[in-house]
Amino acid sequence: MTQQSEFLWYIPNQVVAGHRGEPVKHDHNSLETLTSHAKALEDHGWKGALLGAGWGRPDTFTVAAALAARTSTFEPLIAIRPGYWRPANLASSIATLDHLTNGRVRINIVSGQDSISAYGDQEGDQAERYGRTQEFMRLVRRLWTEENVSFKGEHYWVDNSTVTPRVTPKPGRLTPKLYFGGASAAAERVSASEADVQLFWGEPLEGIAARIDRLKELSKTQDRNLPPLEFGLRITTFVRDTTEQAWTEAEAKVAEMARVGKNDWVDDRRPQAVGQQRLFDLQSKGDVLDENLYTAPGKFGGGGAGTTWLVGSPTDVARSLKRYRDLGITHFVLSDTPYLREISRQGNQLLPLLRESA
Repeated sequence: MTQQSEFLWYIPNQVVAGHRGEPVKHDHNSLETLTSHAKALEDHGWKGALLGAGWGRPDTFTVAAALAARTSTFEPLIAIRPGYWRPANLASSIATLDHLTNGRVRINIVSGQDSISAYGDQEGDQAERYGRTQEFMRLVRRLWTEENVSFKGEHYWVDNSTVTPRVTPKPGRLTPKLYFGGASAAAERVSASEADVQLFWGEPLEGIAARIDRLKELSKTQDRNLPPLEFGLRITTFVRDTTEQAWTEAEAKVAEMARVGKNDWVDDRRPQAVGQQRLFDLQSKGDVLDENLYTAPGKFGGGGAGTTWLVGSPTDVARSLKRYRDLGITHFVLSDTPYLREISRQGNQLLPLLRESA
């Protein structure tokens, strides 16, 4: 695994305490607590962190801006939803924050279902939703890179629009990177056409390899005027000093999940997207796949990155992540709870192994 790989974490952006077994504290989402996570990430070798989005959670962009103001190298990966934002509003807000932070902003475009009526949005079927997302991403990028933009599409339009200040170009990065997920055919077409980074959940190596090959081929057939698509992995990494300790504690944690009930652990109670269903379907293949990909958490909770865990010693987990790297994954978004403790543990024990030459 080379220095070109990037390692980010996850900062919980939740109203309710106790996310995925995080200790319950009254100040869990205070600025001081969240800043302590961001500063710990800087201190322990992480590039930045993903901040999740969804109606009924703290506004992700506001939290990201506050954390960026209190740090010096921390790069927020800000999850946003088309419909919650208009393209020109987002383009301007991101350009401003990117300018103020000297180019530390990344964006994760989320197109899955949400409580859209609560914030006055509406959308049609899957094809229409992803059609809107594609138009959104393309227009945002044009607003970052062109002046006096005029555009009239099926979902959005602007006339003679120039975003100021402009985004901050950096070596190898003309604009903030657009990350995107989704496993449906419609989602993959959007990613192949518009995304900088396709994010995968923690699937077995064989499935990830097939999807990478498919997306590379699909990119050749799309109207893509961007550098080659990059790939990322969002997964829970359950790391302990020894293999035996890791599995003992992981199994105990899943047993506790089974005892307290799914509603205390699951992330999302809305209808599951294609990618999430793929994760839940892995349980039929066994509790452990690919040596140490643990699927049992999805039986009792999970959701997203919490559905499957890579379990083991630092050496075990690093070896597994390097196998994903060999497939072409270069962006890693890792996490485990308690979040603050694991930032330092995995920063000290896991990241040095990942930065060794493959």
